[in-house]
Amino acid sequence: MTGYQNHKDDILRRLRRVEGQVRGLQRMVSEDTYCIDVLTQVSATSAALQSCALALLDEHLNCCVTEAIGRGGGEAREKVTEASAAIARLVRS
Repeated sequence: MTGYQNHKDDILRRLRRVEGQVRGLQRMVSEDTYCIDVLTQVSATSAALQSCALALLDEHLNCCVTEAIGRGGGEAREKVTEASAAIARLVRS
């Protein structure tokens, strides 16, 4: 089971919204929309995707990592390391 299973509909809704924003960006460029207006929408799209990523990370920490820590052992260390790497990737992006 995935950590986001209980909130899958919310995650999918967020991703569909981002998909719509990207399509809107394509349309803006096709229609030669002013650069700053396109950049504003790129920023909004990036923020929406980042918000989705943080929601997924929160679910992972609250479900997968918490359960692994409860079981202890190597799996717990592995899940914490995995989460740390995901956080590092998000911070760099």
